[in-house]
Amino acid sequence: MSNIKYETELHDFPNIFSLKGKVVVVTGGSRGLGLHAASGFLQAGASKVYITSRKASACQQACDTLNALPNLSPSARAIPVPADSSKIEGIEYLVKEVGKTTDHVDVLFANAGATWGESFDTHPDSAFAKVMDLNVKSVFNTIRLFAPLLQKNGTIQDPSRVIITASVAGIGIGTLGKQATFGYSASKAAVIHLAKNLAVELGPRHVLVNAIAPGFFPSKMASGLMEISGGVESLSKKNPSQRLGRPEDIAGLVVFLSSRASAHINGATITVDGGEVWARGGMAELKEEPEKAKL
Repeated sequence: MSNIKYETELHDFPNIFSLKGKVVVVTGGSRGLGLHAASGFLQAGASKVYITSRKASACQQACDTLNALPNLSPSARAIPVPADSSKIEGIEYLVKEVGKTTDHVDVLFANAGATWGESFDTHPDSAFAKVMDLNVKSVFNTIRLFAPLLQKNGTIQDPSRVIITASVAGIGIGTLGKQATFGYSASKAAVIHLAKNLAVELGPRHVLVNAIAPGFFPSKMASGLMEISGGVESLSKKNPSQRLGRPEDIAGLVVFLSSRASAHINGATITVDGGEVWARGGMAELKEEPEKAKL
């Protein structure tokens, strides 16, 4: 007979989604999904949320907006740390700057990314390379260099967290046609697999690694693609949930993945698209010729 005793009584789970006192770093946090996530972290009780992107003015503006949110904890604050995550030197600088005001990081939201649309026959080598570098290599290097800070306070009972922004484009077929996103789709499939590998590598170090795969969320990066894909109304009608993503959809998911509620989830990829990726089986070929997305 085994000596293991299984508890059968019910437990009270007060504040199971609370992030009270947690220290968070959000790359690509000055707008879009990163900004939505940062608002969720702060409103769930995080004490420090570092916001980083290339432009100092954008980081400061984002932090001003976040720090003006109602119902934040008295000591909670968003802190701007502008840095270029596309370069290893930029990531090293980011880690150094964050380390000046905290000795640990509880949550790293690796969200920085870029896309490029171009037909198959003319797709530039430089564009493909830049997308892969930022969306895959820089994500890996960001996690690698933040690992010591993530490991500092992580325990079996309360592990630190890494959340990687992938995309449904890395699960189903992405955009084809004149504005095909080959590099973007490949990069998002790559980080989904990277999350699985890092989950096994970092799990024993008390750092959980998961990925999220958003569908369409109105944002600056997605606006051009959404327009040529039929616009918000058309895309909403095609979605099984009859709408596109909202800020709280991202905020709620990342708070869940950072909280006690997800303490036994590791190496997972969670889609947040209303079921659209399963309904479409691949996006229809685009017929129009919009401006290319800029890296």
